Amino acid sequence: MCTDGRLHQHAAPPPVIPPATPVPIPQPRLGLALGGGAAKGFAHIGVIKVLEGQGLAPAVVSGTSAGSVVGALYASGMDGFALQERSFSLDEAQVRDFGFGGSGLVKGEKLQDYVNDLVKKRPLEKLGKPFAAVSTELDTGRRVVFSRGNTGQAVRASCSIPGVFQPVLIAGKRYVDGGVVSPVPVDAARELGADLVIAVDISAKAQNGKPVDGIAGILGQTVTIMGQRLGEQELARAEVVIRPRVGKIGAADFDLKHSAILEGERAAQSALPAIREAIAKWQAARMQTASAAAK
Repeated sequence: MCTDGRLHQHAAPPPVIPPATPVPIPQPRLGLALGGGAAKGFAHIGVIKVLEGQGLAPAVVSGTSAGSVVGALYASGMDGFALQERSFSLDEAQVRDFGFGGSGLVKGEKLQDYVNDLVKKRPLEKLGKPFAAVSTELDTGRRVVFSRGNTGQAVRASCSIPGVFQPVLIAGKRYVDGGVVSPVPVDAARELGADLVIAVDISAKAQNGKPVDGIAGILGQTVTIMGQRLGEQELARAEVVIRPRVGKIGAADFDLKHSAILEGERAAQSALPAIREAIAKWQAARMQTASAAAK
């Protein structure tokens, strides 16, 4: 109260406006589809190293043939550097066992045991990340996606190149290389729940304009062309395709694994802007959908 008897009228304090709750930005579930390509498959390790280093580790993984080997080990908990270390200590004799059956030179049992040892005998559904190995049912030509059961056996089935590996018998059915029907398993990654699929294509390409001679050469060129056309259709369904430059690495060039890993790293680095753009587009679309639903 003032001395003159009048009361001061204090201005009411301004209302306190609580800070706006930030809207969480949704993160896509990234899928990594690793294609087949024998010794070229070491390039997958380089791709994984770069993705992890950029905070883009995939949530789900699918693999065909060589991609199924790397994919299974990665899904089991090995990071890119552990995969690289393991690859340098890999001796081809550890995964190749010759047989004398008429259906293939390599039995594949050593590969199966090698993978099972490294994943600590865990079945596919018990690995650290959802993983699928793609194979082909020989007698029907059906694409088969293994996501449960014996990990080493599924990888062996996915890697059983016709004429090289003996077909794998599982539950009374024979299986061969997944590359026959799905050279880069984009659809399998999507089926595992991926929102965005990053595909890694290391497949051989048809020789442009170069003459191909001999029965083996003509047969090989024919298979390459068929796989190339088939692969293009599935690759079109991936958000990003990474193509390491491993064309000069042969199917059996295990001694060039270091070069393959480096090419994988280079290709993945080049693809980072496209990956981030795909993520941003997905996030924008999701935010827009959520905003529309809230109105």
